[in-house]
This record gives sequence, structure tokens and C-alpha cells, in this order.
Amino acid sequence: MSTVQNLPNDPVMLLSYVNLKLRDEFSSLSDFCKSGSIDEASLKEKLQTINYSYDESANQFK
Repeated sequence: MSTVQNLPNDPVMLLSYVNLKLRDEFSSLSDFCKSGSIDEASLKEKLQTINYSYDESANQFK
């Protein structure tokens, strides 16, 4: 995830951080990723390593 800067490297910490941002600041994962020039596919892949995937209807990783 070379384009992911200033994000936690640990997948569990990353999960917590991303879900917090989605809950408090962003209405979608794509908005979150665009705001920080984050590669959405790489982010999803990293969180899939701990068996979490993005639930669009809930706007969070579950």
C-alpha cells in the first residue's frame, strides 16, 4: 500500500482508524480514499487479511 501514507500499518489498528473516519467524517469508502489519495483496492486487500470486508450499506468494514 505504497500510496497509503499516515495510516496505521497494523491491520487491526488500520481497521479501527478507517471505521472511525467512515463513521465520523466520510459518507463512503471512496470519499475517504479520494481525500487522502489512498488506493482503495490496496486498503480493502489489507483489511481482508484479517477477514474484514467493506459493507457499503453500513459504511464500515465488518
